[in-house]
Amino acid sequence: MHKSLLIALCLVLTAAAPRAQESDIVPSNVTFVTSTGHWEDGAGGAPSDDPAGSAQGARAAQRGYYKLIAVRQTDGTARIHLQQIAVTPAGPKVVSSAELEEFSAMKPFVTDIRPETSTGITRQPGMHATVYLKTDPSATEPESWTVLIDEVGDIKIERASN
Repeated sequence: MHKSLLIALCLVLTAAAPRAQESDIVPSNVTFVTSTGHWEDGAGGAPSDDPAGSAQGARAAQRGYYKLIAVRQTDGTARIHLQQIAVTPAGPKVVSSAELEEFSAMKPFVTDIRPETSTGITRQPGMHATVYLKTDPSATEPESWTVLIDEVGDIKIERASN
């Protein structure tokens, strides 16, 4: 009896494996993703729907984190996108998504993206991540660029100064 259950379980798992491989959770052209930092309402958060701001107290406080995503293009270069993700009772929700044109202009070959800390958690609102890239694919060492978002949501992209 136990042998029959074991064989049946193996057959079910074997049959399920191809389905898991067929579904793309993340598209194959997404090469790097990092989630890091955080924001809260006025700290880079989504603006209020009410231009006067009177609804600010009435609506629930919003908070969330940032995602930095490298998407490989057909020529091997990458486009880098920044997303602001809200943490909601229904799960994560994209509040904003934008391509970082400073990187697109370089036509970079991205080799890595890393958050400021290995936990991805920062005490102060904002974000700090490092993008490693090559503008010449034959270069031996990548350049380091930082993406900084301060507590009010201003974005700064600059070459890292180690």
